[in-house]
Amino acid sequence: MIVKARTIPLKLLILAAILRRLPPNHEKYQAIFEEFKRREAGYQGEVSVDYYYRFLPQQKYRILHDLNLPDGDYNCQIDTLLATPEFIQIIDVKNMSGKLIFDTENQQFIQITNDKEKGYPDPIAQAWRHKEYLRKWLIANGFPPVPIDYIVVISNPYATYVISGPSTRKINPRICKADAFIGKMQVLEKMYPEPILSEKELRKLCRLLIKMNTPPTNFLLSRYGIYRSELLPGVHCPICYYLPMIRKKQKWYCPHCHHFSTTAHLEALMDYFLLYDMKITNKQFREFAHVNSIHTAKRLLTSDKIKFSGTNKGRVYFPVTFPW
Repeated sequence: MIVKARTIPLKLLILAAILRRLPPNHEKYQAIFEEFKRREAGYQGEVSVDYYYRFLPQQKYRILHDLNLPDGDYNCQIDTLLATPEFIQIIDVKNMSGKLIFDTENQQFIQITNDKEKGYPDPIAQAWRHKEYLRKWLIANGFPPVPIDYIVVISNPYATYVISGPSTRKINPRICKADAFIGKMQVLEKMYPEPILSEKELRKLCRLLIKMNTPPTNFLLSRYGIYRSELLPGVHCPICYYLPMIRKKQKWYCPHCHHFSTTAHLEALMDYFLLYDMKITNKQFREFAHVNSIHTAKRLLTSDKIKFSGTNKGRVYFPVTFPW
């Protein structure tokens, strides 16, 4: 039973918005593009693993995708969490090619492709930290000590992996290819046969996790040291992506491909919410979208996707749902 459905990760949407707004010759553009492609591949890998969740007993499992749980100044991001009366399973999906090396001695994760070696944060150590986070959270919220396990699933069918170092035997059960995932879950079910959580407690657990879910916003700008003044304002053409479109005949007009649009500003608004703030005033919208008239801006901000609060100069607009 899917309690929290998978959506496109907010970090991926933010990176895409930055790439739309950052000049291609910007010194940080390539690094951001590479992170975008890496996260895009990761998301596609998570989607591909969704196929296997269908084989789990639907009445027993509660499935929560893409959880972002606040941890002080940090964020505990879990690709997928499976909750049952008997145990909780944390799943980290890796959609990577080539040869993957889990070095348990040095807690390193290494990818080798085309004879090139690249290191990444250790997903096993990260999953363990997520387990500890959840363990403490369960205690703080008065839940029984339900077992928590974790596994790294390699979704790329052509990738190979090896585990080296003194903890190979200990780590081996926590890594698998996607087609071996269901078998791993069956082993877990035998390890934890006794129900710990009641149905009421299981529902409460899922409800609290969803309530806690707080997707991070615009932190990527500060991480890359990009000032908002470096981002290009304006409305993109939905056909050729030219920036900026102009207002002509009460529509958005692209001087490059001559396309007219009545709704192109909605995507610009989404970029604003992703990169600047979750609310916008009439004046801010006019400056960002290159609109001269207060009344035109007010009309454009009247949409079933946008709601507002306040009056006159104190009025602010914000999305009904985010992202839409």
